[in-house]
Amino acid sequence: MIMPAIFQKARKSRRIATGTFALLSVCVLIFQDNPAPQAAKDSLRQNEQMVILNVRVTDENRRAVADVAEERFQILEDGVKQKISLFSSEQIPLTYGLLIDNSGSLRSQIEKVISASKKIVNRNSPNDETFLIRFISSDKIQLVQELTFDKTPLLNGLDSLYVEAGQTAVIDAVYVGVDKLTKVKTVPANLRRKALILITDGEDRNSFYKPEQLFSMLGSTDIQVFVVGFTKELKERERAKALKLLNRLALDTGGRAFFPDSSGELDFISDEIINDIRTQYVIGYVPWNSATNASFHKLQVSIADDVNQEKRIAITRVGYEIGNKTSPLNKQ
Repeated sequence: MIMPAIFQKARKSRRIATGTFALLSVCVLIFQDNPAPQAAKDSLRQNEQMVILNVRVTDENRRAVADVAEERFQILEDGVKQKISLFSSEQIPLTYGLLIDNSGSLRSQIEKVISASKKIVNRNSPNDETFLIRFISSDKIQLVQELTFDKTPLLNGLDSLYVEAGQTAVIDAVYVGVDKLTKVKTVPANLRRKALILITDGEDRNSFYKPEQLFSMLGSTDIQVFVVGFTKELKERERAKALKLLNRLALDTGGRAFFPDSSGELDFISDEIINDIRTQYVIGYVPWNSATNASFHKLQVSIADDVNQEKRIAITRVGYEIGNKTSPLNKQ
């Protein structure tokens, strides 16, 4: 069993890494040794400051919508309207992780979970890359398959999943998935949509990291979290706590949470997740008020009404956090 290095280091020192994490939705560019002309420097500086948003748009029935024009979008950062400088409604490649709870509470659903996960993987395009993690407790978070463009090892990895007893560590599993995705660097010319698909009952019993540490980390990324939560069989108190965690993971990141009553709903849910991830808009802007000292910037994306169409609803992350450009996870 592979225990992630971040937990090995953390448990040795018993010190939890603190601080804010890098805003990875701000595009990372590599500067060359030779000095660039001033115009080029200004262009690089603007791109370096750009905030990239993955925006889902739905109608009132929560169906994905792909026909909204750029001029109908409005972005507010901390209540201030921003000018859109990057816009695309074309599909872009995906980099995503499947995080699958293998604790005993998922025993009755595991075959259906594997089948639904295969359906998602089989919809990958040639440019999509995926990794697979199975998790139980914080010392049983296993990278079953490293990031790959090849569906075959992913499908084989899903077939190898099995349930075992343990104290579930949902927060730690998501933490590991986020840390892995943040190492995938993107720039406007080579955008990739990053997401996690989490399948769990949501009852966290044994995580090393605290919820606010996870949400602080997520606040500095452009990662969307899609959740399938089998919370129905939990006791009332545990279920309320699980629902709060799973709904927040989806809401804060611009993802979506599903809570099936049975494993029979997984085929429908897998289709919905695929459509939600594929049918999105990439919107970028350079904050004109980026010099403010606020550590967290609140975002709001809206769509102007069109009398000839149904109401459209824009969904994206609730904000972003700017901090040190080196994640404490990467410090030796």
